[in-house]
Amino acid sequence: TLKHTLDSFTEIGLGYLSLDRAAGTLSGGEAQRVKMIRQLGSSLTDVTYVFDEPTIGLHPHDIQRMNELLLRLRDKGNTVLVVEHKPETITIADHVVDLGPGAGTAGGTVCFEGTIGGLRASGTITGRHFDDRATLKEKVRTPAGALEVRGASTHNLRDVDVDIPLGVLVVVTGVAGSGKSSLIHGSVSGRDGVVSVDQTPIRGSRRSNPATYTGLLDPIRNAFAKANGVKPALFSANSEGACPNCNGVGVIYTDLAMMAGVATTCEECEGKRFQASVLEYRLGGRNISEVLAMPVAEAGEFFAAGDAKNAAAHVILGRLADVGLGYLSLGQPLTTLSGGEQQRLKLATRMAEKGGIYVLDEPTAGLHLADVEQLLGLLDRLVDSGKSVIVIEHHQAVMAHADWIIDLGPGAGHDGGRIVFEGTPADLVADRPTLTGKHLAAYVGA
Repeated sequence: TLKHTLDSFTEIGLGYLSLDRAAGTLSGGEAQRVKMIRQLGSSLTDVTYVFDEPTIGLHPHDIQRMNELLLRLRDKGNTVLVVEHKPETITIADHVVDLGPGAGTAGGTVCFEGTIGGLRASGTITGRHFDDRATLKEKVRTPAGALEVRGASTHNLRDVDVDIPLGVLVVVTGVAGSGKSSLIHGSVSGRDGVVSVDQTPIRGSRRSNPATYTGLLDPIRNAFAKANGVKPALFSANSEGACPNCNGVGVIYTDLAMMAGVATTCEECEGKRFQASVLEYRLGGRNISEVLAMPVAEAGEFFAAGDAKNAAAHVILGRLADVGLGYLSLGQPLTTLSGGEQQRLKLATRMAEKGGIYVLDEPTAGLHLADVEQLLGLLDRLVDSGKSVIVIEHHQAVMAHADWIIDLGPGAGHDGGRIVFEGTPADLVADRPTLTGKHLAAYVGA
């Protein structure tokens, strides 16, 4: 049994982990794969397994191994349900369920059910974008200097020296566990002028929402106060305007001692979170509760013109739409957002900071194929506005779009920690000196 378990670690690409490593130091992808190993060793059959984006944190090379494990679980006589965006994993499915057609209130319906071939032929957004492949850029940008890293030795790094070009889009890649995060977070993130957007969850209570987190609520409150000649504090559900029955939460939590607590919608405000008197004040024909219920995209139009025109609110909403969060409602509790959504919310907020260098850790996590294109546009806009952007990423579309690639490896853990390639994506594809080069060449059809 012990040998079987250790073999499973190696197969799933975690052969580099030491057994005494603290669980808290594992990345999200590593922790999820350790959980998978527990199930692989189980002799149970007729079990339904649910995996939520198991490819997060995985290099294309590792995704193939993951696919084999998912198929093995199925072949043992189990049902395997996978929530996933990566075409490499969707391809191995026996049955595909595609939800949509859009996101948020524009989604929630099953648009397609059937085989991969059927999905490709269907007109759904997933079907249309399934075979999308980014192409290599014809012309890469010229660096405006370099950020020097000397003698980096965090975790498995082997005394790494590297010059990271500035003023361009740099992608740091390599198999899972090769030392990408160790290099960037260990040697770059702490420096002056570096804005780092990592994968740690946002610390927010159920009172926090996109409007409070991004600072959007301030201009909205002030606009309502000015239009109605009253205090801004009335338009905060955490302050004077809160419904006294539920204290502005919108629900009443009942603690049932030994059982899970129950949340019921507040009868007094009907979940609107504000006192009835506050809801009588209007801005552009809407009350504060209706405005907070709007999706970002709709709110962007609302604050762009007319009586509600508000430049400060419009700028923040534009950033949220840029990172692909146009479907989130302004008042949605942060506790209901997925990991990828939280990371993009952080990115939208940090974009306002006066840093010259942006470090993004897997910004494609949780993104649909159609949204990746939008993310690439955002990265381009950041670089064109004079920022230096360093992205830790496994997605080949982002690699293909880079001006410069730094590839770590050749393997994971003890077998990694060295730089195995530095150069343009075109050079990487032409020479194919590394695992990343082979997979990127296959992706762009070179």
